[in-house]
Amino acid sequence: MPGGVRLGIDVGTVRVGVARSDPSGLLASPVATLERDSAVGRISELVSEHQAIEVVVGLPLALSGRVTASTEDATEFAQELANTLGVPVRLVDERLSTVSASSRLREGGQSAKKQRHSIDQAAAVIILQHLLDAERSQGSAPGTLVEAVGSNSD
Repeated sequence: MPGGVRLGIDVGTVRVGVARSDPSGLLASPVATLERDSAVGRISELVSEHQAIEVVVGLPLALSGRVTASTEDATEFAQELANTLGVPVRLVDERLSTVSASSRLREGGQSAKKQRHSIDQAAAVIILQHLLDAERSQGSAPGTLVEAVGSNSD
């Protein structure tokens, strides 16, 4: 397992949650909730700011494993990141991450109204923590690397 900070991304239609790991890859923590229309540029800045070695994007499959409109949206967003960033981008299954995040925030005393601004960050933490834990237990990262398209490979 390579050492270094990783960013976790929860893609929503309006907001994008961002989390980061510590350099040793043990713990994920919330970073920001971004507006969707400016998220790619801000994530690029966060990659530089945190010297991230990888970006992990949650892939929201249906419980049955089916691809949904949200799955396609997250895949397109991950592709845009891969085409923009200079670090690997990985898609990982995130089924139930938002449900888990909402439940944890509710247990912590946050109302549904207050959750709107922190649920995306909390889901990003769950996505990234799942990857970190799986990588430690399996010896390799789960998910699929997204290849940059239209890069400078003449």
